[in-house]
Amino acid sequence: VHLSADEKNALATLWGKVNPDELGGEALGRLLVVYPWTQRFFDSFGDLSSATAVMGNPKVKAHGKKVLDSFSDGLKHLDNLKGTFSSLSELHCDKLHVDPENFRLLGNELVLVLALHLGKDFTPQVQAAFQKVVAGVANALAHKYH
Repeated sequence: VHLSADEKNALATLWGKVNPDELGGEALGRLLVVYPWTQRFFDSFGDLSSATAVMGNPKVKAHGKKVLDSFSDGLKHLDNLKGTFSSLSELHCDKLHVDPENFRLLGNELVLVLALHLGKDFTPQVQAAFQKVVAGVANALAHKYH
């Protein structure tokens, strides 16, 4: 992902305000509610029967935190996202058979959640930088599919 020095600084500053425990679950929960067909990959998570059930589900929150922790790792390795996400790409492709489009959808949900939580600090310029990163992460996660 090619980011300017200003974009990298803005991302680092704002990412420091992110609570992965909270935002990860919210982003994943929104994915599961807004795009209900994605729930098929989470059969073991228990009750996903309603938006309230999904958003309050502790397994959704825990997995969302894992997702955001991985995303955070990616922010530290922007020059090597494919390498950083290689094992996760392989897992999601070969073992879980996740549709790679879901990575893009989740990235968009993450951007939405960041905007909601960061408010006025989430300027259009910051959004543009985050969009570049989530697209790069989605591409890296889809890498093993090609």
